[in-house]
Amino acid sequence: MIFPSNRVRIMVATKPVDFRKGHDGLAALVKNELHKDPFTGTVFVFRSRKADRLKLIYWDGSGIVGLQEAGRALVHLARHQGRSDDADPRPV
Repeated sequence: MIFPSNRVRIMVATKPVDFRKGHDGLAALVKNELHKDPFTGTVFVFRSRKADRLKLIYWDGSGIVGLQEAGRALVHLARHQGRSDDADPRPV
């Protein structure tokens, strides 16, 4: 995976999240519960209740990008401008 810069801050949520949340819901969780700005380029990592899946979101300058670990591949979720339940099934 290529990040926008070589100095990317990564924050890992310590509590599991509801994996039905899309990138908009996760961005709201970052702002309201973690008290961080989701639009800074920081990568936010979330885990499922069973700790068997991961979701990542980050701001790439034009929208929030969401990635979900699915097996051993990452699936690119829709950007902020799209619907939160849109997904691109191609591995990243």
